[in-house]
Amino acid sequence: MAELLQYKCPACGGSVTFDPSAGTLVCPYCGTKLDVSVFNQQETVLQMPTPNADAWKQESAAWTDAAHINIYACQSCGGEVVGDDTLGATSCPYCGNPVVMARQFAGDLKPDLVVPFRQEKAAALDALKKHYKGKPFLPRAFTVQNHLDEIRGLYVPFWLFSSRVDAQMSFKATRVRHWSDAHYDYTETSDYAVRREGSLAFANIPCDGASKMPDDLMDSLEPFDWRGAVDFQSAYLAGFLAERYDVDSRQSAPRANARIENSTGALFQQSVTGFASVMPTGQSIALHHGTVRYGLLPVWMLSTRWKDKTYTFAMNGQTGKFVGDLPVSAGKFLAWFASLSAGIAAVLGLIAWIAGWLA
Repeated sequence: MAELLQYKCPACGGSVTFDPSAGTLVCPYCGTKLDVSVFNQQETVLQMPTPNADAWKQESAAWTDAAHINIYACQSCGGEVVGDDTLGATSCPYCGNPVVMARQFAGDLKPDLVVPFRQEKAAALDALKKHYKGKPFLPRAFTVQNHLDEIRGLYVPFWLFSSRVDAQMSFKATRVRHWSDAHYDYTETSDYAVRREGSLAFANIPCDGASKMPDDLMDSLEPFDWRGAVDFQSAYLAGFLAERYDVDSRQSAPRANARIENSTGALFQQSVTGFASVMPTGQSIALHHGTVRYGLLPVWMLSTRWKDKTYTFAMNGQTGKFVGDLPVSAGKFLAWFASLSAGIAAVLGLIAWIAGWLA
């Protein structure tokens, strides 16, 4: 069986977990608080030296298992903990103690950094309730009949891309001028060719490295505050789930390139001001000195079922930003549309009456 990491309280021997509000490891039995650095020596014994990921074209370590299932022995009760190839932290199904799969974060698989949780489970539940409010088309039965199937704190693997960008862009910009005299109304349209060039620097563009996670859902949780990132220590994972990447940096690089290019284009276009319209006509964007780092970012995942459909929500475990789709009541939408149409019809009727009266 593969080796597990478990973090024990030196005062009572109980398993400690990371407390987001305290920013420390806390023993749920005796209340002892411990700094994560207390367990540095334990990690050093179990982990191998790690090369730095210092190039965009980094080769990610291969990790395969013939059966795609790994079996671990819980150090507290001896029970078997079973996980797939990417499971990096969970809890023992028998005694409930948190465990970390040491080999999933050792050697070339060791993350460069981790953003610890700062939001607790209660905050995620409160955020879900607030997410329901102010939604005029949300079926009332959804908030009454549905039940929360699962809520879990998960460290999601991310590749963090940084690069310098040199760009040249051209635009067609239009100005429109209107004036009138005693007889006519005039419109003058002038077209301009606008050119912009310059350099930008992008740091820590995140792309999730877990095939299980929807990319659009993970993207919508941004931004993360990178000032809260710390060097990776597996003790931060205690009490949470964690995944190891199964999408490597080479596979993620096209997404990062596209995000950088789109952001560059948008920033350059925003610099062209004072025109009625601005349309890009050409661009040359070159990325230089690209680097990539591997990090684990905190996400609260929530799921609920209603009418045989699963709705998934996510909350940024650091900032509290909450996202997720909700069902729409067809009846409420049609009633709103009908009232809107009636209002428009009434306004148009009034305009027609005034025009006829003036005539």
